[in-house]
Amino acid sequence: MEVEAGGRRLWFDVEGAALVPDGPAMRERPTVVLLHGGPGSFDHSYLKPDFSRLAEVAQVVYLDLPGHGRSEWGDPSEWSFESSGDAVREFCDAVGIAEPVVHGHSLGGMVALTYAARHPGHPRALVLDSTMARFDLQRIVEGFRQAGGDDVAAIAERAYSGGSVSDEEWGRCWKFVGPWVPGAEEDDRTIVNLELNEAASDAFHSFDVVGRLGVIDCPVLVCVGELDAVTPVAAAREIVEALPEGRVRLEVLEGGGHFIWKDVPDRYWPLLDEFVAQAG
Repeated sequence: MEVEAGGRRLWFDVEGAALVPDGPAMRERPTVVLLHGGPGSFDHSYLKPDFSRLAEVAQVVYLDLPGHGRSEWGDPSEWSFESSGDAVREFCDAVGIAEPVVHGHSLGGMVALTYAARHPGHPRALVLDSTMARFDLQRIVEGFRQAGGDDVAAIAERAYSGGSVSDEEWGRCWKFVGPWVPGAEEDDRTIVNLELNEAASDAFHSFDVVGRLGVIDCPVLVCVGELDAVTPVAAAREIVEALPEGRVRLEVLEGGGHFIWKDVPDRYWPLLDEFVAQAG
């Protein structure tokens, strides 16, 4: 499905109902808006079919962020976290979602934090998986060093600083993001915007919303895998420390990497189901 929001065309998909029978009446369920990773290298498709299970407790909305997937790409040089965060609010307004539970993975978590900081009071709750509030090259490099050694760390430093790496080198590095990484099946389903992947480099490297998170006044669940080299535990703790005390819960999942719902499903899904149910 498509909708015009904030002067841009956004693509989304929906699973589950917002209203369900509850005896003689109807009961409203929370709406979870899922924000995928990137920039440019992913769309919503890698979240399926896993997150379909949330349709048992909520209405689930998969959103392709601006410049990604089937949404309008526009000029990649104009892409920003601010405009993407605003797009989440504009999308919700356009389709009538008043109090979303916004779930962001990786880049999607960075967009979710930007959205919540720019529109405090709008989200009902936030779920932040494998993400960061501030880009820190050395923290990422050290994560890859611990996971794969000095050679892998050197590749990661070049890759995440905008340098050139071969496909073979990136493959050696990428496998250390965690026990599970997207493969051929996910690649075949993903619409990739390579121009955005390159153009968004400056925005990615300058990303820092740590000082703006104090205005977020909703429940927040922060999940991180202990083996995640891209967004390590230190990045999750930085988010928690910047958010208002008493509103945030941190879960460090042993054995999990960057795609924690794949790595440790028995631990991840009960946490998410419980949090979403409580938010409703």
